Amino acid sequence: MITMLYRLLKSCNVGNKCRLSTLLWSLAAWILFLHIYNTLFPSGTLLPEPRNPWSKGMDIYADLEVYQRVHKSDRTADVGTKHPPRKKGRFPITIPFKNKGGDRIEEAREQAALQKLAVLFPGRKYAIDPSKTSSGNVGYFYPGRQWRDTDGKTIQAHGGGILYVEGTQTFYWYGENKDGPTYHAGKHGLARVDVLGISCYSSKDLWAWKFEGMALRGERVDKSSDLYFRNVVERPKVIYNARTKNYIMWMHIDNGNYSKAAVGVAISTQPEGPFEYMGSKRPHGCDSRDMTIFKDDNGDAYIIYSSLTNSELHIGMLTEDYTDIVERGMKKALVSQHREAPAVFKHRNIYYMVTSGCTGWNPNGALVHVAESMLGPWATLGDPCIGGEDEEFRSHTFFSQGSFVLPLPGLTDSFLFMADRWRPANLADSRYVWLVLTMGASAVPIDDAEFSFKFPQCKQVQIPWAEKWKLPEDWKGSA
Repeated sequence: MITMLYRLLKSCNVGNKCRLSTLLWSLAAWILFLHIYNTLFPSGTLLPEPRNPWSKGMDIYADLEVYQRVHKSDRTADVGTKHPPRKKGRFPITIPFKNKGGDRIEEAREQAALQKLAVLFPGRKYAIDPSKTSSGNVGYFYPGRQWRDTDGKTIQAHGGGILYVEGTQTFYWYGENKDGPTYHAGKHGLARVDVLGISCYSSKDLWAWKFEGMALRGERVDKSSDLYFRNVVERPKVIYNARTKNYIMWMHIDNGNYSKAAVGVAISTQPEGPFEYMGSKRPHGCDSRDMTIFKDDNGDAYIIYSSLTNSELHIGMLTEDYTDIVERGMKKALVSQHREAPAVFKHRNIYYMVTSGCTGWNPNGALVHVAESMLGPWATLGDPCIGGEDEEFRSHTFFSQGSFVLPLPGLTDSFLFMADRWRPANLADSRYVWLVLTMGASAVPIDDAEFSFKFPQCKQVQIPWAEKWKLPEDWKGSA
């Protein structure tokens, strides 16, 4: 205001016609403006309270993109193992930031985004690191923290699954290696990382993981290869064929704009690889995106994938050697329900499948489905997630997306639920959310159009939240 008055007085001093009444009316207008401004925005006004970080319909990752403006390194907060209960939708953690623009509403938005980020992605100080962990913390899982291998390096095995080799009592974890810069393929493309390959880790206890190398490497030169670094290779799963004595890997294969929508297969004589890539195809002539495979007790193997632009799931058998798909006999499931990220397991001769909704990298609610046969029909049991401090945290699968369900040797009614907490602004820093999945009391499926009978032996599936947990000492007993 002072600047404008100075300009007005200056204009009057250079010979321009400027009556005293004009100056007085200008001053009156500015006084009125200041009075209105101070009435609407008094100096004691508090910053707008940030929205509840878990509020319904909120795109948390859109808000987290604000954070990228000030996040150049590891600015996540030092979050301890215990968090005080939140009050009135606020997080108790305060993180310093810089808002060069000075916009108070934007400043509050940045603060809220950083607070959410601090809880969802704790800083490196709290990483799970078997190479440095004290004896008192050995074997404890902390969902959402950084997780390092036995060499102290961050584990890169996203969207993956685990194979248990009974002969050596060793677990092999396969997943996407996203240890590269995140960028967008096109102006409106999804966040992505170049194809580096599929990592393999081994472990005896599911907690301390040794990096075995790249089970399947990306391709930097041959643009015609499905593994070319500009393409997409996601959600690898491996099963063992006892007849051929080969390890078979299936994965989602796509191009940069996700229009190829195919599945790929690779083969190896060793669980850690290297795997030889054999090619890709559209299963049953249909588009395929999020997928998984499941090996039944009798040796039959199945492929399950989202199709028709993720509006339904398709289920079909693999050939006896697991390297191809039986084209006949495909069955559809969850038609028009828009589910993806299928993870299948079996309990007391009943098949269960955990799925997510279709919201890209953003979290959404999980559902459990049940069938008496892998080929269906499938009915829905409901959301398995329980516990946690907040309804929205719980109803968004604890801000993660399922990838695999692993049977635990010696625990007939407990499984390991594996999920990814995606971080689309920096996919290499996406986290793992591992929790125990338990089978509870008898349950009745929700009414479903494709399901006209009941399961008297169907069990309730629960995934309880735990900030810190450990497997029981006898979990590797005889099954």
